[in-house]
Amino acid sequence: MPLGHIMRLDLERIALEYIVPCLHDIGFCYLDNFLGEVVGDCVLERVKRMHRDGELADGQLAGPSRGVAKRHLRGDQIKWIGGTEEGCEAINFLLTLIDRLVMYCGSRLGKKTEGGHLVELIFLQPLSFLQAMVACYPGNGTGYVRHVDNPNGDGRCITCIYYLNKNWDSKLHGGILRIFPEGKSYVADVEPIFDRLLFFWSDRRNPHEVQPSYATR
Repeated sequence: MPLGHIMRLDLERIALEYIVPCLHDIGFCYLDNFLGEVVGDCVLERVKRMHRDGELADGQLAGPSRGVAKRHLRGDQIKWIGGTEEGCEAINFLLTLIDRLVMYCGSRLGKKTEGGHLVELIFLQPLSFLQAMVACYPGNGTGYVRHVDNPNGDGRCITCIYYLNKNWDSKLHGGILRIFPEGKSYVADVEPIFDRLLFFWSDRRNPHEVQPSYATR
């Protein structure tokens, strides 16, 4: 059986048997060891180079303060990429896999997926124009206060975050993503560990925050 066909079947099974049920039941889910060490390292090294070369800019606020940078509210530095840039082959591969996963989820999520999606690395826009937001929290207690990724109903459906932090110790380094699922009596803490891919609703069902980071995240 061709490798491409095997990958398609595996991605479809993961989407339909795991991602869709989890999103409907609890509003989020994650996959560990998603790319594997070798490919994950390629993504990490490319992102490190962007950071080292000063390609990242302060993140801007959405909603009423759209386009405004307020470091005490949002401390990350970001860059939007499409995956076709020079040296971004591994990122493009990651984007392609996430694109397929979201496509397989399709109408089972209750919304049309072609309206756009958000993946930190975060992915956004219609399926054929998927982009990644590379995001770095430089430490020193930087984080992102409680917010909603899509507060204005602009069509984004799912936030997908791929984490690149090796040897991350949340007790020492902080940086946990805390989700406040709408209507639930609990919060969900997700550690930003290397090669973890996280999915959650982008709209008001999932307010969330990035707790202060004390190492580069």
